[in-house]
Amino acid sequence: MQRPASATELFIAFTLLALQGFGGVLAVAQRVLVDQRKWLTREEFLELLSVGQVLPGPNVCNLALMIGDRFFGLRGAFAALGGMMTVPLFIVIGLTAVYVHWSGHPMVAGALRGMAAVSAGLIIGSALKLMPALRSNPMGLPVCVALAAATFIGIALMRWPLIWVLLVLCTAGWGYAYRRLRTQTKPAEDA
Repeated sequence: MQRPASATELFIAFTLLALQGFGGVLAVAQRVLVDQRKWLTREEFLELLSVGQVLPGPNVCNLALMIGDRFFGLRGAFAALGGMMTVPLFIVIGLTAVYVHWSGHPMVAGALRGMAAVSAGLIIGSALKLMPALRSNPMGLPVCVALAAATFIGIALMRWPLIWVLLVLCTAGWGYAYRRLRTQTKPAEDA
């Protein structure tokens, strides 16, 4: 496994990462950080992403903070987050001014709908690529897939409020994982 040479390299890497996504860079982040730069293994990426999803704020920003902190402490965390936010902030401010002027044009509305579909496809592709890493998850692949399916059914099909679906399924997942981890470590303690 490799590591960034400096906080500046972190800043540049996360700036380039942020510039490659529209509506989310999760799929790109996995490819860049795991496959290209080899700063993380798939399991480490999945673990950090899981923690980042529980924390308040955007998942990728939380991921940037944790990766930056891992390599260069507080300085690295600020460099990675700065890379994720600085250039995109100026782009969004510029696009907002353009959008105010052109938002009623049908071609602009169609382009934004198309970009939303591309973002959804990238997220699905990233999920499929990370699925093999779930084999080492204490709950096992079938339970993880069942929880994901239950989440989709509850939110997309049943139209239940996100907060209640997540509270119920997260609690069930945490309880099951805790019980599995406890039974896995218990024989080791008894030996």
